[in-house]
Amino acid sequence: METEAEDIVVENDLFNKIRRMDQFQADLLTIAIPALMIIIAEMSLFAGMTTFAMYTHLILLIVLTLSTMIFNDKNKQRIIYAFILLSLLRILNLSMPMFFETTLYSYILIYAPLAIPLYVLVKDQALGFADLGITRNIRYYDLPLVLIASIVIAAGEFLIIKPGYLIPDLSAFNLLKLSIIMIFFVGLIEELVFRSIMQTKLEEMIGKYQGLILATTLFAVMHSGYGTPYEIVFAGFAGFILGTIYLIRRNLILVTMTHGFVNIILFGVLPHIW
Repeated sequence: METEAEDIVVENDLFNKIRRMDQFQADLLTIAIPALMIIIAEMSLFAGMTTFAMYTHLILLIVLTLSTMIFNDKNKQRIIYAFILLSLLRILNLSMPMFFETTLYSYILIYAPLAIPLYVLVKDQALGFADLGITRNIRYYDLPLVLIASIVIAAGEFLIIKPGYLIPDLSAFNLLKLSIIMIFFVGLIEELVFRSIMQTKLEEMIGKYQGLILATTLFAVMHSGYGTPYEIVFAGFAGFILGTIYLIRRNLILVTMTHGFVNIILFGVLPHIW
């Protein structure tokens, strides 16, 4: 009787291992296929194939949206939603210049629509403030470190892409407008997508450091529109810094402030003083 019981335990353990292996493989496919398609689309954009990139993102957006109706697994749905948001961000980014000149206010038109699917995702997944990394746990030395990281990243990126200014001067009113848009629209939306949703779920599904690397890679290739490989590489460096801050502190506010300050310095301050 003891031998039979031991055989049953061994068989159950083997079955559980096989099931976990199958689950892990399914998770890998759920991550690998959309990630690869996004990389292909972004490299096509980098090569000047804008129409192909647009259609690739559009097809991916449709397929992923339909797949959320098939998968009942909340884990798979959450990572699929993250990829949907990346494709939607790129489609909005490519479409907007067709209708409006790229100005400071065009960033509102690009990023504000993403707040709707983000809200739906948060409600559907029943995510709380803690799940998103929204916490008041900020230490006294965090803000100086955020400012130093922002200056370093902004200075490096400025040397690479040399952007024009988004505000006509450095008056308090113009800096306030730039700060609101770059922190609460660009910084907050992108960090919610890349860090709170994508990186967090990737860490759970494929491992802490693997999730950081893949999220960083996707953040880097999503900067392909600048048309220079140096910007993609440097965006990967910036994404790694932001991802590491989030990995260590799990604080969305810190990475949003860092991202926002980078853009304020990059598109507002440096073009006027350098």
